[in-house]
Parts: sequence; C-alpha cells; structure tokens
Amino acid sequence: MKNIRWGVLSTANIAQQQLIPAITRASNAELVAISSRGSQVHPVASKLGITKAYESYEELLNDSEIEAVYIPLPNHLHKEWVFKAAKQGKHILCEKPVALTAREAEEMVEVCRENNVKFMEAFMYQLHPQHQRVKEIISSGEIGDIKLIKSSHSFYLQSRVDKFRMDKAMGGGALYDVGCYSIHVIRYLLDSEPVSVQCFAELDPETGVDTSTFGYLNMGRNVQAIFDCSFDMTGRNEYEVIGTKGTIKVPFAFRPDNNGGIGKVITQVANMVREESVYGDLYRLEVEHFSDVIQTNGDPEITGNSTINNMRVIEACYQSIQTGELVKMM
Repeated sequence: MKNIRWGVLSTANIAQQQLIPAITRASNAELVAISSRGSQVHPVASKLGITKAYESYEELLNDSEIEAVYIPLPNHLHKEWVFKAAKQGKHILCEKPVALTAREAEEMVEVCRENNVKFMEAFMYQLHPQHQRVKEIISSGEIGDIKLIKSSHSFYLQSRVDKFRMDKAMGGGALYDVGCYSIHVIRYLLDSEPVSVQCFAELDPETGVDTSTFGYLNMGRNVQAIFDCSFDMTGRNEYEVIGTKGTIKVPFAFRPDNNGGIGKVITQVANMVREESVYGDLYRLEVEHFSDVIQTNGDPEITGNSTINNMRVIEACYQSIQTGELVKMM
C-alpha cells in the first residue's frame, strides 16, 4: 500500500520534537506539509526538511495531496480545527485532551463520522506494548482479582507564565494536561467506567487553574482507583495494579520514550519479583497504527467512544473540585 501523506497544523514543540520525526521513521507514512499562522513556519520547515510550508492552517487543509493531519494546537482550539479538517476530508490525529467538555468531544466524533474520516485522540502511551503485557498478566489471574489501581503523572512546571498550561480558557491545568492519562489508563486496564468520582485540587491563586489534583474513582465491582497529577511535583509517570495475590508496577507508563523507549513491567507475587523490559518506539507506533487504520479502513484502538467517556470523567472531576462533593456517574 502507498504511504499515507500527512500534514501538521502548527509548529508546536511536540510536533517538531516527537510527531514529525516519528512520521519520518514510520514505514507507512510520509510528511508532506506543515503550517502555522504566519511566516514563522518557513524556518521550521527548512530545519526539518519539509517541502511544503503554509502560512495558514486553511491553506494546508486545502491541499488535496494531504490525507491525514495531526493537530497539536492548544486544547481550546481542537474542536474548531477538527471540524474544519473533517469537512475537508482529512483523517485526524488530535492531541489529548481533544476537547474541554464531553459534549464537544461528542460533536467532534460525530462530524468525523458524517464526513467519513478516521479520528483518534493522541493517547500515544496506549500503543506501547508494555500495557498489552500488563493486560495479559491481569487476564492470566497471576495477581488475583484487581482491588486497586494507583496512577501518578506529574512534572515541575518552572514557568508559571506558560500561556497554554496556566490559562483556564485555553484548557490549562494539571488535570487536562497530565491527569487525563491516569484517568485513561485506569479505564483502559479495567475496561470499565467509574461509578463515582471525587477530586480535590490546589488552585493557582492568579489563574484559577489546578496545579495539582488528587482523585478517587469508584470503579464498581469492589474495585477502586486513586490518581494524582501535578505541575508542582517532580517528574513521575507510573501506575500500580494491586490484586488479591500480587501487584504490577509500571514505572515508565506514559513516557517510556524518556527511558529510551524501554517500558518496565514489574510483577510481584509473594516474595517472587519478575521484571520485564518491553521496547517500543512510542510515537512511531502511534503514527503507523493510525496510518494503517486509514489504509485498511479499520478502527483505531483509541475509539471515539473512549474519548467521549474519558472527557465525561474529566468533567466530573472538575465538577467535584468545584463543589467539593462526590459526583455520581451512573
């Protein structure tokens, strides 16, 4: 099959540092164009060896050669440009979280269905094979029945003038930025949705965004989950699954690329500890998976329904932060 031809909306750091190199490494994709709002796109295109450079997002979407677009714009702009890309017939990989509300996510999924284009939220971590290994261990019964999942994702944000992460209207805050991963992986590992959520947060006094959030999810069936996310803590991206017979720890859960692509799955049952190293080129796997979905007219692993449900939990978390009360989901 021919390679899927990609375009990138924005010169965002994540595009330059992660997705564009990943498209270059991918076996079934090629980068055709990049765009920005103005002439700053040209030196970026030149540096990265990209042939086409557009000074507006609209121009890129009008390019008939482009089949798929990657959207790494600030959170509050995702809906607008997903709509515009879908209506131009472009398949869409959109950064997480795809929206600010569940309703927005529903509308984005629907417009992609209406225009017969593939759509996937860029929770790239899920494509790393370490998580499939975790699910295999859980299914085997080795650690018994799951009783608790704990997940943490944080980093120390030095610049508190960060206009994306510290602006409430733009979808700033630790919960949107990194907490969404923990919520996602809890739902993914259990293949279920919370019965209720309760969250507490530390809010920035000037902007009102949550700089740290601490959440409790009742997952039903006597299974609980706890997560924390923060701009005020050292870097962590990990989870632990606790069962009746043992535990599974994943210390490089969301960013194994920061460990050379090597994920770790550490299983302990009684006094026996087994550590497995699992390699994966995280962003390349994401690009290749979505390109394959387009080529084969398949379904992405990260489905539209999963995206909508993840946003519902995030919304409930923010509601709990605001009211100080437990929010029932079902």
